[in-house]
Amino acid sequence: MKILIFGASGSGTTTIGKEFAKRTGYAHLDADDYYWKKTDPPFRVKIPLAERNTKLKADFNNNKNVVLSGSMVSWGKEWETSFDLVVFIELDSEERIQRLRQRERERYGSRLLSDEQIKRNSEDFLNWAKQYENPDFEGRSLKVHNNWIGLLNCRVMRIDGCLELNEKLEKILSNLNAI
Repeated sequence: MKILIFGASGSGTTTIGKEFAKRTGYAHLDADDYYWKKTDPPFRVKIPLAERNTKLKADFNNNKNVVLSGSMVSWGKEWETSFDLVVFIELDSEERIQRLRQRERERYGSRLLSDEQIKRNSEDFLNWAKQYENPDFEGRSLKVHNNWIGLLNCRVMRIDGCLELNEKLEKILSNLNAI
């Protein structure tokens, strides 16, 4: 069984994916681990599309049961037919941005205040994330995600990101059992 959990940055896809894997024994893969080179600070150097797809497909295909967290919209048409279940996490912008600010503080600690480059990159990231609901935004957005959902040939479910983690997991498991 192959499951994708995706949504806006800060909606909780990685948290849900990790917990789902922990409870079910599925392999958890996170798109960010394939998209970004390991750097300090992180999220500065992108891995070329062909290379990231080769690595992800190898891990994806080497596991019978996979839960993948992260947006796959720009990774190629083959991902439109790769899943048995797609879970789209919806969360209002204010809550997402609050979560992202907290995550940035936890990730960078005092460097967020003392390192001008990290501070600038964090502000740029948060400004990018705030554009998600903007229908004219050309990047990763609600509009782009909804359009991509329309291309999928599997069961798609939407979950309110404000629900407690256990509630979200129960909803996913219930849908999985119905497949």
